[in-house]
Amino acid sequence: MLIPCDLAGMIGQNHGPTWKILAQDDESGRQAMRRPVVGVIGNAHRVENRFNTQMVGERNLRAVADVAGALPLMFAGSPEITDIGALLDAVDGVVLTGARANVHPTRFKTEPHEKHEPYDIHRDDVALALAEACVARGVPIFGICRGLQEMNVAFGGSLHPEIREIPGRINHRMPRLENGEIHPDPLVVFADRHDVHLTPDGTFAKLLGCDTIRVNSLHGQGILEPGERVVIEGVAEDGTIEAIRIADAPTFALGVQWHAEYDPQRNPINRALFEAFGEALKSHRRAS
Repeated sequence: MLIPCDLAGMIGQNHGPTWKILAQDDESGRQAMRRPVVGVIGNAHRVENRFNTQMVGERNLRAVADVAGALPLMFAGSPEITDIGALLDAVDGVVLTGARANVHPTRFKTEPHEKHEPYDIHRDDVALALAEACVARGVPIFGICRGLQEMNVAFGGSLHPEIREIPGRINHRMPRLENGEIHPDPLVVFADRHDVHLTPDGTFAKLLGCDTIRVNSLHGQGILEPGERVVIEGVAEDGTIEAIRIADAPTFALGVQWHAEYDPQRNPINRALFEAFGEALKSHRRAS
């Protein structure tokens, strides 16, 4: 009704206010239609052993876009490039992905060893500070594999650099052929390999609607001691911590040890996680 009234009084008048109203309405419409934006952390990678790059697995991007309903944007895992404050001003959530590199042992007061390489110390710098900042600012954060480990270390926890070396633990690393090479079939590599028992009536159990799930397993490091605010929500059959949340976080702040990004388009467990993350993103966008 505003537009006809303005048009009726336009003769001999300044038309500026009418166009201003139209522009504001158009901008409001665009804001309503905009998808949430998710920052996905990058990993250091050298191309041809000469060119330094940042990369992220495409499955992470597709999971964010297809299931969480957001626009994924990779940011550099380097403190010289990524300003955390500016990043959190620009995004509605963050995904800390899995990675080939391990969290450097000095971050949890353990001596490094060459058998636990490679490391990505610049990603450590960004991810550990970012995990704390997300929780402090109420920005949704989802940690996957290494991302769960980073969340734990950020809140004062420790890791074991090779979880299979602990007596009674199974080998959580990806399947390999007899000659030591990684199995070539991704259906084998990412197949569900063990159960995870969820805390009854916990956040994950309520979200997933069950107390036991079955997941893939592709990691060497694992949580040894949980951080001060890290709440254990899921444990594998051998005692390995597989799901966590950050206590008293104002929004979604969950981590999983398995690769939930692999198949959320068809896996109901992983779909539920990314959909819940997506709802948190929408709430953050509405509030900002």
